[in-house]
Amino acid sequence: MTEARTKNLATSGSLNRRTLLKLGGLGAAGGLMAQTVPMWASDAPARGKWRMRLSTSSIHFMQLPIEQTCERIAKLGFEAIDIWSAHEGCPHLDDVAERLGPAGLKDLLAKHNLKLFAFSVYRGGYGRYAELLGKVGGGVAVQGSTGPCKPDELTARMGEFIEQLKPSVELAEKYDSYLAIENHGNALLDSLDSLRAFVEMNTSPRLGIALAPYHIQKRKASVPEAIRICGKQLFFFYAWQQFPGSQQLPGVGPTDMRPWIQALADIRYRGYVNPFMHGHPEPDVMAANLAKSRDYLKACLKKIRHTA
Repeated sequence: MTEARTKNLATSGSLNRRTLLKLGGLGAAGGLMAQTVPMWASDAPARGKWRMRLSTSSIHFMQLPIEQTCERIAKLGFEAIDIWSAHEGCPHLDDVAERLGPAGLKDLLAKHNLKLFAFSVYRGGYGRYAELLGKVGGGVAVQGSTGPCKPDELTARMGEFIEQLKPSVELAEKYDSYLAIENHGNALLDSLDSLRAFVEMNTSPRLGIALAPYHIQKRKASVPEAIRICGKQLFFFYAWQQFPGSQQLPGVGPTDMRPWIQALADIRYRGYVNPFMHGHPEPDVMAANLAKSRDYLKACLKKIRHTA
């Protein structure tokens, strides 16, 4: 954190004295965070033209076994997959853990030329799947934060939350993986101020944010601003808008995502852009809508390059 930024936060009352003292050592940590290249981002170019890479989530095809899900996602042209644990009954990650194991998952991904981006572990928790994620080669584990707090409690509560994550961060270090905390309505990590607090207080290059624009839009806040606040600590990005049904998906709903893609390019986001929705249309309908999302996001990138 810059000296000027620290001074401004102190003046505004956003941080208390204890936090400011704690943040005094963040310069070195910030440098380490900027230099760390996660395994899931190792083929993203560090310089030159930013390249948008696309993944999507297995829960979109939760009616299908993981083998057919990988086949569908690969045929749609996505480079990587986010595999879900048992949220809403999605069977995929537990099936992988119990039946395929790390070697079987590696073989399945290789068969379809897919990379593993993430395990979404909202059900079960990161610890349950940490070893599996590491043995498959490492990636991002996505989970939620904790309950909300009053604005004047934010600094203290965020500090406590990050402290509570230390055992999970140690697991991530052990298994060469990364932990991304999703913002969510009625949660500690929700507002733009909470994103700022997280970024300012987090000193671990293994810990970052999974940004869900759906919840940012619900607060009527700026998604590009949220992206820029997250900066190097943005580990996972949902291309997900606050509209009903399949309109949650890019190019299906009405949101102009060009400013989102521009912000991702500006911060040189190193992960995958992950079209997402909640709800379970039948697989052919889901595939058709994801194809629209794929084409729409590519068109957004082309347009921002044309106008640059």
